[in-house]
Amino acid sequence: MKLFVAALLTTAVALAAVERSQQAVAAENAAASPGKIADFTLNDHAGAKRSLSEWSDKPVLVVVFLGTECPLAKLYGQKLVEIEKQFADRGVQFIGINSNQQDTLQELAGYGTKFGIKFPLLKDAGAKVADQLGAKRTPEAFVLDRERVIRYQGRIDDQYGVGSARNQATKTELVDAVEALLDGKPVEVAMTQPVGCLIGRRTPSDAKGSVTYAKDVAPILQNRCVSCHRDGQIGPFTLTEYDDVVAWADMCLEVIDDGRMPPWGANPAHGEFANDARLTPAEKEMFHAWIDAGAPEGDPNDLPPPRQFVDGWRMPKPDAVYKMPEEYKVPANGTVPYKYFIWDPGFTEDKWVYGAEARAGNPEVVHHLILFYIPPGQEKPRPEDPLFNAIAAFAPGMPAVVGPEEYALRIPAGSKLAFQVHYTPNGKETTDLSEAAVVFSDPKKVQKEVRIAAALNFKFLIPPFHPNYPIAAEKTFKEDTLLYTMTPHMHYRGKAFRFTAHYPDGKEEILLDVPRYDFNWQIIYLLKQPKLLPAGTVVKLEGHFDNSADNPLNPDPTQMVRWGDQTWDEMMLGSMTVSPANQDLRAADGPLASLPGENAGGN
Repeated sequence: MKLFVAALLTTAVALAAVERSQQAVAAENAAASPGKIADFTLNDHAGAKRSLSEWSDKPVLVVVFLGTECPLAKLYGQKLVEIEKQFADRGVQFIGINSNQQDTLQELAGYGTKFGIKFPLLKDAGAKVADQLGAKRTPEAFVLDRERVIRYQGRIDDQYGVGSARNQATKTELVDAVEALLDGKPVEVAMTQPVGCLIGRRTPSDAKGSVTYAKDVAPILQNRCVSCHRDGQIGPFTLTEYDDVVAWADMCLEVIDDGRMPPWGANPAHGEFANDARLTPAEKEMFHAWIDAGAPEGDPNDLPPPRQFVDGWRMPKPDAVYKMPEEYKVPANGTVPYKYFIWDPGFTEDKWVYGAEARAGNPEVVHHLILFYIPPGQEKPRPEDPLFNAIAAFAPGMPAVVGPEEYALRIPAGSKLAFQVHYTPNGKETTDLSEAAVVFSDPKKVQKEVRIAAALNFKFLIPPFHPNYPIAAEKTFKEDTLLYTMTPHMHYRGKAFRFTAHYPDGKEEILLDVPRYDFNWQIIYLLKQPKLLPAGTVVKLEGHFDNSADNPLNPDPTQMVRWGDQTWDEMMLGSMTVSPANQDLRAADGPLASLPGENAGGN
């Protein structure tokens, strides 16, 4: 009997302790909470009305604000499906909410179908629920407890950011918050900064003002943005119509002020470039003035004529379009080694190319691709061929290249063509059929043969946690040479890059300085005027690499980093397009193949 009473007392004490613990947790969570969320009713993607109260029996509710065109919302679509499955048998309810003015119910349904989302997707017309919760971006997550009090608000995890992607998340705040609530524990991290696109709250305006979309803003977008931000191109949303532009206006303003768009990395103190994409100060002021005026549309008669593009290409009408000889099935996960697709185009004479553009068939999984030639008599590509025999390339931000017809790249008769493609699986099995277009010169008009010169250094070891590791390379030009373009190339740890010419007379000149290198934008910097590099000039390249934990793109700061093809490895490479300065093919004697040219050089 005494033992029984003792057991009862022990149990009572334990239960009281648990109750006090739960009360303490509740008090702690309540102290950190912004308050209880009121019931709301929204239409789902099928048009049915759904209310918050219908899930009143669920112990935890996860609300994620999503946008159908936002790149980060797309990256997290598949991941949200996986997280929901993780908690499927534990009573956690997931809800997706779309508050973007520009997204329709049909587009929301398409987003759900694409990523296999089974949880409800709701349309928040007027962003009223977004306002109630204080949501600002897509994707932005909220974790609500049984009383529908917000216990966590912010990002899903740290795997994806603006221009950054880790192999896997190192911080999982959303999952951690759900686990804590299910276990009756306090949420340790109640708020993080969401990363993604601003929710499009603006609507078309009939405001009046001297600055309007039709007269002032549309011409800026035509010249700076629509080559990418139009149907079928790499821009995640279109900026060709007023309704779309006004919905994305605040996001556009943010990336313009941050210098993220239009993408351009060159320091204006060094060199003048024909393809300088930066908005001028006057253009930035004009965009600000338009926003401040309420984003009025203005008179449609003031609109500039739309820019004309050929079949979705950003270059003049192609003379030839080459597709991969076979469609490739990209696996859902894992690392895919570089793939090569080779075919014989049947060139019976030399071909001269003065314009080229590569286009990813599936840009969600094509990291980059290069169309190059394999010289006659060579069966398989050599490792250096995709660089030195490149014809066209695709990487985010890489433009179409079109020069004067008199300056052209030669593809020798009898050459094979090949694509090198780097695939990055995104969690969903898919396919790709990429292509490239070229414009041929009339051989009789070609004056100079343009070739690739490069400097690279593959003998390096970047120490763990080093924030600014320097690596150098150089290229010596043995004859007078004209320089047309420069392209730096590093991977996620790339921080800064510089090309410096050391002339035979002892003078030095910075040709290109990129103080804030961005791997997501592989920019070809095209000089306004060709630069003469006298014989004996040494172009020295210096790259700096950030292998620290402060680099948000860094795959793993604990690693010693070597040269490698994959993005978690590194490269130190600068390529240049050049031609012999004293060459004129129209006056040349003998076969073109015997003309002098530049070979690869480096450390």
